[in-house]
Amino acid sequence: MENCLFCQIIAGEIPSQKVYEDKFVYAFQDIRPQAPVHILVIPKRHISSAQSVLGTDGEILGHLHTIIPQIAESAGIAETGYRVVTNVGRHGQQTVPHLHYHILGGRQLGWPPG
Repeated sequence: MENCLFCQIIAGEIPSQKVYEDKFVYAFQDIRPQAPVHILVIPKRHISSAQSVLGTDGEILGHLHTIIPQIAESAGIAETGYRVVTNVGRHGQQTVPHLHYHILGGRQLGWPPG
């Protein structure tokens, strides 16, 4: 999608601090971190949100979920723990309409989050 911020990041049109990349997934540092470790993991194919996931997206999303633990391990937070969050829609505070997962860690996280 041409006006999508994350699609532009994937295309290299907007710079990012890449953490991981393969043919399905791109991960990068959040520009407004909410924890010492705050990494965004996104599918390269544009999917608007978790609400827009189709049955045909299973391979991509399954792969994405196998990458999250690897990223957490590389970031040094796998042993102490971390949170994985995806926001959906306006009330869910989704600010970019491209499915993305936040990996948050590096400190004790509070609960409830909202």
